Formats: sequence, structure tokens, C-alpha cells
Amino acid sequence: MARRKLNERDVRKLSKTKRGSYTITLPIEAMRDLRWRDKQKLTVRRSGSKIIIEDWKK
Repeated sequence: MARRKLNERDVRKLSKTKRGSYTITLPIEAMRDLRWRDKQKLTVRRSGSKIIIEDWKK
């Protein structure tokens, strides 16, 4: 995959899996800044027309 231009860096594609789930790739810089890891539990909620993804709290 080719590297994106700087002005298109925040543009991402939404993909559908065979089982019907949707996936989106996040920039590695964002994952490192948030210190998120593989298989980490996250909460997803909707706020108006936005989707908010946060770290799961016990």
C-alpha cells in the first residue's frame, strides 16, 4: 500500500468483514499516543453523529 499524502493522513476507509462486522484502521501514532495494545477492551458509544471509542473502565 502506498503512503498517504500529509493532507490525507486522517482519511481512513471503512471495511466490512465476511461475518458482517465493520473495521477501520487507525494510525499507529494514535495507538502509541493512547498506549492502546492488541486485544485491549474498549467501549464504543454514539454521541449525536459521532462515534466515541474509549478505554474500557471496570
